[in-house]
Amino acid sequence: MTQHLTFRSRITTAGAVIELTGELDHHTAPEVRAALPGLGLRAGRQLTLDLGGLTFCDSTGITVLIAARNHALAANSTIALAAVPERVGRIFRNVGLEHTFPTHPTTQAAEDAWRSAPDPRW
Repeated sequence: MTQHLTFRSRITTAGAVIELTGELDHHTAPEVRAALPGLGLRAGRQLTLDLGGLTFCDSTGITVLIAARNHALAANSTIALAAVPERVGRIFRNVGLEHTFPTHPTTQAAEDAWRSAPDPRW
């Protein structure tokens, strides 16, 4: 049985943050995907996905994370993952995605890394 997924979005100086809690699977992934266009991503900003509350993530969930990355890149934004649970990190390593998503221990660390990144205009 699928546990309910909750997500909360907020805006920081770096950009949009989505906090996911529960199970990200074929039942719940569509609601995350549907929320992506409404985030109002801006060029030069960052989309941070806080995965610290995930209790489960299947291949459909991974596909949604890739869709979020593609959405951010299409908006000329970057993406970062925060608080990635070990089981999700293991999946990333097994399928070769560990270098596709910058990861940070917290959303604050992701925002700090965004602030210290070199300006691509230079």
